[in-house]
Amino acid sequence: MDEHKDVEVERVEKKSDSSKVGVAVIKYVTYLIIFFGILWFLINYVFQLF
Repeated sequence: MDEHKDVEVERVEKKSDSSKVGVAVIKYVTYLIIFFGILWFLINYVFQLF
């Protein structure tokens, strides 16, 4: 009995809590930088026109 079987090996990488926290911190800091950049643009360029 010489059967060839396809064996699928699944490797699961478990993310630790610290890496999840790090990704969330980077994401929200990026959101804050974009928000304050838009706010700075509005204050410097748009509101000075009035």
